[in-house]
Amino acid sequence: MILWPAFVMAGVLEMMVFAVVDPDSLHWFGGEAFGWTRNAVYSVTFFIFWLVISTSAAITQLLESPVG
Repeated sequence: MILWPAFVMAGVLEMMVFAVVDPDSLHWFGGEAFGWTRNAVYSVTFFIFWLVISTSAAITQLLESPVG
């Protein structure tokens, strides 16, 4: 109930982000380029989005579950 909707929304969020952001133009805070391939950037950001969204859903389900 948590992972599948989070997976779908991570895919939607990734499409929205990378519609406006070029993975080749990403830089670290110091100005140095990532040096990763496009597929690596897409994969890492997808898993980060999936982790954040699924954590949010899990916390919501935990808070909504009846006590006792």
